[in-house]
Amino acid sequence: MKAIPEQSADVTVLAQPVWLVPAFAAAGALLGWLVKLLANWLVGWDWAPLKGPAKLLNSIPEPWLTVLGVTAGVLLGVLVGFIALHESLTVRVSDTRLTLKIRDETRELRRADVGTVFLDGKFLVLLGRHTEELVREPFDLNRAALATAFTTHGYAWAAEDPHRADFHLWVPDTPGLPVGANALLTARAHAMRKTDSGEDVRALRAELNALGLAVRDESKRQYWRLPAPPPDGNGPLRLP
Repeated sequence: MKAIPEQSADVTVLAQPVWLVPAFAAAGALLGWLVKLLANWLVGWDWAPLKGPAKLLNSIPEPWLTVLGVTAGVLLGVLVGFIALHESLTVRVSDTRLTLKIRDETRELRRADVGTVFLDGKFLVLLGRHTEELVREPFDLNRAALATAFTTHGYAWAAEDPHRADFHLWVPDTPGLPVGANALLTARAHAMRKTDSGEDVRALRAELNALGLAVRDESKRQYWRLPAPPPDGNGPLRLP
């Protein structure tokens, strides 16, 4: 879905448009009306599935059946719209600061701490000055507007992950990882196989990032990368 960037002299905001909830409400109203028509159609066929619920709906006299269907559709659409807003990422970019808000979490970063910015599939990724991964959040807004927002404010934008070739497939007990990383990756692998475990998967990624590990997911498999070596070349950078 396209985002409408809200620009001022020093801030660009990318977020879901304000008309998202009314649009879902209108779609819900149409769905409610179509359900009424479907119920009318089903009761005329002996072989039709869900004939019992269809008869129950048709027992409601008009215009109340239409009013009930449309109202229920509007309420459902409003609920879905607010959920979509809650689950979507809002990005505020300025020359000195970057703010990301998703769900009930807000994160603020200094421009000086951000290195390269790019999109990796459906994820917005921000790297630090040592190529460590600072942020990886789902992003479903306008990609061109996002790139323009960052470049306009002086951030280093990349068309793709400049370190993609440095990722390695994780297997249990991989040597050379920071202490505790294998245990976190094991827990995350188990969480990825479960339903409704998105928050756990996300939280475990944050723990791995804190150890200095960047993590990508492909087909339920985890790929890892350590930050670039420090300037003196004495091995990979390990973050606290």
